[in-house]
Amino acid sequence: MAAPTREDAQLMLQILQWAGSIGMKEAGARIMADDFDPEAAEPRDDAVSTVLTVGEVIGAFVKHDLLNRELVEDVIWVSGSWARVGPAALKAREKAGEPRIYENFEALAKGS
Repeated sequence: MAAPTREDAQLMLQILQWAGSIGMKEAGARIMADDFDPEAAEPRDDAVSTVLTVGEVIGAFVKHDLLNRELVEDVIWVSGSWARVGPAALKAREKAGEPRIYENFEALAKGS
């Protein structure tokens, strides 16, 4: 894997700014709270939806070699976030009958 570039860093900062503007800090705190139940989480919950959206965008960028995976994993605890919101993503897939929903976030979390 190629080393992260300054372009990767710039894109990562832009993503973090965008994520902050849509409430990612609050959403992250909510999904990591002791009283958050991943199995009961619903995809339409604002915090869950925000984390899923940001994770999916980052996962798509990594999938298409637009953003360095190592840099992402140094900045974001991807697998931990997926563990908290993944069950809600699976519910969304089942309800829609669409297996591709949040597939990029899941692949990023699983290292594939």
